[in-house]
Amino acid sequence: MGDPIVYGPAYSTYTRTVRMALAEKALSYKLVEVDVMKGEGEKPEHLRRHPFGKVPALEHDGFTLYETGAINHYIDDALPGLKLTPIDHMRKARMNQIMGLIDSYLYQPAIHGVFIPRVIGPMMGQTADELKVAEKAAAADKALGEIEKLIGSNSFLVGPSVSLADTHLAPVIAYYAQTPEGEQALKKHPKLAAWWARIRDRPSFKTTAPKF
Repeated sequence: MGDPIVYGPAYSTYTRTVRMALAEKALSYKLVEVDVMKGEGEKPEHLRRHPFGKVPALEHDGFTLYETGAINHYIDDALPGLKLTPIDHMRKARMNQIMGLIDSYLYQPAIHGVFIPRVIGPMMGQTADELKVAEKAAAADKALGEIEKLIGSNSFLVGPSVSLADTHLAPVIAYYAQTPEGEQALKKHPKLAAWWARIRDRPSFKTTAPKF
């Protein structure tokens, strides 16, 4: 079997999620940068991989796939290395629940609602709308509060070892923690803060850090 090819920019949280999973499994892969901020997601060659122009997309031995959750399940099921899906049915269900929670309730407010106005906007000479940022931060905090409850006594999100849920959350927190709102959220949620200290120390997190 050949090495997987991941299409997407290194700065994308979802591209990093896939790369973290591959790194946790100690698998080699090729990253092909597709800079969606420069419109490269709309080029015909990428639309053939992902008809909605999003990232990431995966190619492996002639098999193509898009949507991060599907990609990571494929990586974990089809490729060798450390298993990132719990065997226990309840832990597996919890993992999928947390991944869905991140996609549906955390990513948009944390990244588009807070991180981009707070960090990226000023780089482009833009000023954040404080009312909108506060509204999005409250929504992100609600999602993080639910994850805090679901962690329980686990070292990682659903158990004693890293799962696909951890690779799903870490890139989002990596950006959100750079904002005052993200810093405050971690102070409010001690289990999440302890998880963050563990996950950011892993090689899979360090080696996939984007460079701006």
